[in-house]
Amino acid sequence: MLDKYGMKPNDTILAEEKHMGIYDDLLSNRNAKLIAGGAAQNTARGAQYMLPPNSVWYVGCVGEDEYAQTLREACKKEGVHTEYMVVTHQPTGKCGVVINGHNRSMCTHLAAANEYKLEHLKSEKIWSMVEKTEVFYVGGYHLTVCVPAIMALAEEALAKNKPFLLGMGAAFIPQFFKDQLAQVMPYCDYVFGNEDEAEVWAKTQGKDTKDLKEIAKMMCEVPKKNKHRPRTVVITHGTQPTITARMNTDMEVEFNEIPVHAISEEEINDTNGAGDAFAGGFTAGVVQGKSLEECVHMGQWLARLGLKELGPS
Repeated sequence: MLDKYGMKPNDTILAEEKHMGIYDDLLSNRNAKLIAGGAAQNTARGAQYMLPPNSVWYVGCVGEDEYAQTLREACKKEGVHTEYMVVTHQPTGKCGVVINGHNRSMCTHLAAANEYKLEHLKSEKIWSMVEKTEVFYVGGYHLTVCVPAIMALAEEALAKNKPFLLGMGAAFIPQFFKDQLAQVMPYCDYVFGNEDEAEVWAKTQGKDTKDLKEIAKMMCEVPKKNKHRPRTVVITHGTQPTITARMNTDMEVEFNEIPVHAISEEEINDTNGAGDAFAGGFTAGVVQGKSLEECVHMGQWLARLGLKELGPS
């Protein structure tokens, strides 16, 4: 499958014309399972899994089709309130995942997800919900879609001193959407990334280093708008310790390495969505006012649970 569609192990790519056959191929010939996804939506569902009922709501864009209904039902079942913008000229986005051993290769056709508009966010109903929201999480994929919508949330968070969290999502985000990421970064109170995303970001800053502590320090030192909240950078690294970096009041970066409680290889079903799950558990900790270390433990716990499941379920 990987050879057929020109993909690599552990790829995370956006679909081009040559990839469009992969979705029917997976469903028709490979017994693929249909599972509700969407990176930030996975994080929303993960956070809700660990929070009291009706704590989380999600906004994004879908088509007018059966897959949108699948998403609504999955979120409703898990207690996440959805407020989708619906378009008729594009289908709901989808991601084909090829699992080979413990490698997972993802090919995403954003479709309707690419159509989100600021007008939807700023509509009276949605914006009144935004104003009542205490913590904001944005997935990095949205940097490819509607930066003005992200900036509107970022400005709201800044004006009212609310935590603003960003998950990088994939290595191609800092690589090809460097300027969009740079626009949002000053507003970020928390930034999540894995080792690949962190290393690519460092390269875009002119640093060819794989030292994750050094990279986390660089991220912490990006100038920040909200002076009331020190930036926290969290870098996951598979079964290696999770690295956290936070600027203290003396403008020095404090590091922590939090060991991962690994599970046996036999227990790993699928690594897809593990990063989203980590962000969900961590964000739930932020909502509950937990310490940084407790937030990491919550993220690791939920990611570990996710590894045992197929997809981000």
